[in-house]
Amino acid sequence: MDTSSTIAMFLHFGLLGIACLAVAEKFIPLFPSYVLLMLLGLTVSDGGMLAMTIMATSVGSVVGAIGWYGLGRALGSQRIERLVTTYGKYVLLRPSFYQQLTNAYRGNHFWVTLIGQTLPTVRIYLALPAGVLRLEPRAFVAATAIGTVIWNMPFLSLGYALRGSGQDPVSIGFWVVAILIAVEVAIIFGLRFSKRAMARPRLAPSPAIAAPKPVEEIA
Repeated sequence: MDTSSTIAMFLHFGLLGIACLAVAEKFIPLFPSYVLLMLLGLTVSDGGMLAMTIMATSVGSVVGAIGWYGLGRALGSQRIERLVTTYGKYVLLRPSFYQQLTNAYRGNHFWVTLIGQTLPTVRIYLALPAGVLRLEPRAFVAATAIGTVIWNMPFLSLGYALRGSGQDPVSIGFWVVAILIAVEVAIIFGLRFSKRAMARPRLAPSPAIAAPKPVEEIA
């Protein structure tokens, strides 16, 4: 069964099928998520349906992330690392990439999770080390939900806007992703630069050299 027929089959089930597609995308990364989202946007009939599609895909993505989180939390660090080493290369999750995701959580957990949901591939697997590290579940779900909406909304809306235009959604989606990543990188570097500037100790002003007192005249 090819990709287009699979999507069409799920679309027969309405919003439930759309949510299931979003869940499947988290576990079976056969094609970029922005392609799926833009294709779904092309099928939306009106603005109300667009809003419900954004909600359905966001809920499905969060459910998929919770699945990865639960898997990491249940199996623990050692077993997950063995599985990644043995099978990760088949699903675009090499051990070095998994280690990078784990190391990312040395920073603020909430913001790492939120930003991670707006980065290709990272958004799929970031929940796995989050579960292994046993991050606070409510903060993880909240950050995942916000980041997912930020990722899903532009591509679904763009697909909706391109209906009947004859434009290629795949190539347009690629450039949108590139722009989003460039903006995020610029923001991250800007924040780091500002933090370093604020943390840089200011040089204390050199004490003024006291002027010599005038010698009193001898009366």
